[in-house]
Amino acid sequence: MSRLYEVMFIVRPDVSDEDTDKLIAGFTTTVTNGGGAVRTAEKMGRRKLAYMVRRFNDGNYVLLTIEANGAVVLELERRLRVTEPVIKFITVRMDEEEKRLAKVKALRNAHRKLSAEPAQAPAPTPAPTPAPAPVAAEPAAAEAEPVQASA
Repeated sequence: MSRLYEVMFIVRPDVSDEDTDKLIAGFTTTVTNGGGAVRTAEKMGRRKLAYMVRRFNDGNYVLLTIEANGAVVLELERRLRVTEPVIKFITVRMDEEEKRLAKVKALRNAHRKLSAEPAQAPAPTPAPTPAPAPVAAEPAAAEAEPVQASA
């Protein structure tokens, strides 16, 4: 099963551009011989590292976007590990990330459609309140006879 990966690696700063191009070509060949495909190979240039790695403070960053199966990625990582000019690398699986981003975009579009639609139904009018019924006067109570206490 072919998946999408991003492989970023850092090449020592003292390596020439021609040698960096040869490294990229070698890694691209590894992927294509294994049945994968390289979508992009981007040299991002020389940048300062966050911390010292193998006595280097900066390095040349390279980003490969590849479509391959797990065995090809394992072989590529093995070659990155044993290649002396490569001082650091990381591999990230991107197909799950693309699914998550597509889901978020779909939800945003759905919310935008709901908020952009004008209200089609008129606002409900309040129901009329019934008028209070007239209060009937109570019949006058017959005069009550006083109750006397018996002795």
